Amino acid sequence: MRFWDLVSLISENLRRRKGRVVLTAIGVVIGTAAVVLLVSLATGLQKSATSNLWGITDLSRIEVYPNYGEGMVMEVPMGGGGGGKAAAPPTRKLLTPTVLEEIAAIPGVKSVIPRDYLYGQGVIQFGKFETWAGFMGVKSENLEDLGYDLDRGSLDLRKGTIIAGSWMAQNFYVPNLRPGQEMPVMPDLLDQRVKLVLTKWTSDGQMVTRSVNLQVVGVLKEMRNEADSQFFVVMDDLDAWNEWFNNGHRINRNKDGYNNVIVRAESPEVVMDVTQQINDMGFMAYSPQSTVEGINSFFVILQIVFGGIGAIALLVAAIGIANTMTMAILERTREIGLMKAVGATNRDVLTIFLGEAAGIGFLGGLGGAILGWIGGYILNVVSMQFLASQAQEQGYMSTSLSAETPLWLLLFAIIFATLVGFLSGLYPALRAATLEPVTALKYE
Repeated sequence: MRFWDLVSLISENLRRRKGRVVLTAIGVVIGTAAVVLLVSLATGLQKSATSNLWGITDLSRIEVYPNYGEGMVMEVPMGGGGGGKAAAPPTRKLLTPTVLEEIAAIPGVKSVIPRDYLYGQGVIQFGKFETWAGFMGVKSENLEDLGYDLDRGSLDLRKGTIIAGSWMAQNFYVPNLRPGQEMPVMPDLLDQRVKLVLTKWTSDGQMVTRSVNLQVVGVLKEMRNEADSQFFVVMDDLDAWNEWFNNGHRINRNKDGYNNVIVRAESPEVVMDVTQQINDMGFMAYSPQSTVEGINSFFVILQIVFGGIGAIALLVAAIGIANTMTMAILERTREIGLMKAVGATNRDVLTIFLGEAAGIGFLGGLGGAILGWIGGYILNVVSMQFLASQAQEQGYMSTSLSAETPLWLLLFAIIFATLVGFLSGLYPALRAATLEPVTALKYE
């Protein structure tokens, strides 16, 4: 039997029993729509969760810290306040220049950039404005190496210059503002000279200050990470200031190492492998990629669970298809006998009944995919309006709750529903194909 003749015959048989086919397909429609809508909701939640992760913008980035041994306290920058370094046990693993060369030699590593912080108190003064001095020193001539985005100015760093994070450029205030006096408009920092005033105390309680003039050469975009709350300088300037806080004691990186190192991988695909190799070296390495992968794994499981819930309705629909096809065999037994009498083979009969069952599944899957997509759109509109109204009443920023329906999900739903119909009609079709022509013709 030719293919198009087979398709025409299957279509005609389905049209002859429109009512029964429609009622049977409705079960498939409901099951398919449930699968599409629930999986779309899980996909939308996954997209919302990963896009709103605070500070995760560069998945090729790895942060590496020294390993000070069990019970040790890691150095923590005090954002312009004081700070000290805890003594480390003999088993400590420090990020010395030799170690950085070993990390740079790991396959997949693009760059290794040391960082450190200002371990003392200081303020930045700009005319009558000032702000606290949160400084980060980097051993790089361009902040583009760290993956930071420029708002205006330049990312090039050299001695005597600073680049301001987005928040730091907006955090200036007038300390001697009189009550009731309005805050004056803050001038643009770019290309301006500012004064860094460092402060320390002697052993007898005397305050000592040191002033350093710096030029602002760039302002970063807001990136929702540690860069927003820092001023960036070259490592040589930062080391000189920290040595001044430590009474001139010179910093020996071969002995003291670096407080923090940023490793940039060649691509996010190799980040986890590089991170593991650095951890195996005895250091503490962390990548945002591990957080993203953990979240994605959770939502993949959630999609499977939601899809399984919707598949229960498809299982019920499969029983309905099997029942419909079984009844069709009883009603068309003489027709089957007549087909075989005029030359139809068992394979022809089997193909016809399987095609009808698959056709019901296809129609139901197509309707369910469309209904699920429409349901996701309605859910997005309703949730957006509801969350926006709640945010306005409560006075907080609106969060997002949406269903994301990818094209592959719609195609998968239609194919899966067709396969369910095909499998549901397998037993009835085998029964029809194995009927004896003489017995079928005698059937009343």
